[in-house]
Amino acid sequence: MIVAEFIASQRTAFGIPHAIACRALGVSQSWFYKWINRAPTAREQRRARLDEQIGRLLTTSGGTYGSPRITRDLREAGWTVSENTVAARMAELGLAGRPPKRRRSLTRQGRRPVVRDLVRRNFTTVAPNVLWCGDVTQIDTDEGPFYLATTEDLFSRRMLGYAMSDHHDAAVVVASLQMAATTRGGQVGGVIFHTDRGSEYTAARTAAACQALGVVQSMGRVGSALDNAAAEAFNSTLKVEFVHRQHFATRVEARIKVATWIADFYNTTRRHSANDGLAPIPFEHQIAQARGASAEQVRADVA
Repeated sequence: MIVAEFIASQRTAFGIPHAIACRALGVSQSWFYKWINRAPTAREQRRARLDEQIGRLLTTSGGTYGSPRITRDLREAGWTVSENTVAARMAELGLAGRPPKRRRSLTRQGRRPVVRDLVRRNFTTVAPNVLWCGDVTQIDTDEGPFYLATTEDLFSRRMLGYAMSDHHDAAVVVASLQMAATTRGGQVGGVIFHTDRGSEYTAARTAAACQALGVVQSMGRVGSALDNAAAEAFNSTLKVEFVHRQHFATRVEARIKVATWIADFYNTTRRHSANDGLAPIPFEHQIAQARGASAEQVRADVA
C-alpha cells in the first residue's frame, strides 16, 4: 500500500504518469490500480484515526507534549495503545514536542544574614502546604521586559501564587506569596518557603511578609541552581511550552496570556510526571478523595 501511495504521489507532486512510475518500480499497472482503489483495512483506518488524535492532542498542548503524555491522554480517552507506538507514529508524522532552551539567571545575591537550607534538594512532600518554592523569571515584550514571581506547592506542583511587575524586587515576590496564602484560605502557618538567595528573597520586606503569614524561609546555596531545581523547572516549562512560542507586543498582553496559561492550562490540564501524569489540581482532588475514603473506612472499622 505504501508503494501504491508513493506512485500516486509522484503524479500529483511531479506530474509523473502512473505507467512510468510503475515500470520504474517494477510493478504492474493492474497491481497499482487494484491497491490504490481498494478500501482501507480496519488496521489502516485505526491508524488514521490514531494519527488524527495524536495531532489534535499535540495541538491542544500547544505543541509541547511528547509521546508519554500523549499516550496518557489517549488511554484516558479509551485508546489501547503503547507509548512506543505513539512515539513511532509521531516520528512518522514528523511531530515532536519542543526541546528546552537554556535560560540566564536573574539571581542577585542579597546581603541579609544567612537563612538555612531546610530542603537540601528533597523536593517531595506528602501533603499540601508543607513545602512551597518560589523564583523570579524575566519575560520579554516589545515594550521591554517584565518579571514573573511564582509560589508553587511541591506536593502537587500547583502554582498557588503568581505576580508580575516591571520591577525585579521584593514587592512582586510578596504579592505572589500573598496570593498563594489566599489560594490556600489564609491558613498556611508552618509552611516552608524555599528559594534561592536573590536579593528579592533576602529583603526585609519579604522576611516581614513571611513572618506575618507564619511561613518559614529556606534558601539554597549561592550559585547552585540545583538547590532550587523545582522552581527552575517550572520556569523552563513556562518558557519552552508557552513564552518562546509567543510574540508579546505589550506587557499587558503578556501578563494576561501568561496568567491565563497558568490558571487554565498548567494548573488544570497539563500532565505532570511528579503527579503520576495528572495535572496539579486534579491530582490534589484525587488524593483528597482517596484519603477521605480511607479515613471513613477507618472510622467504620473502629465503630
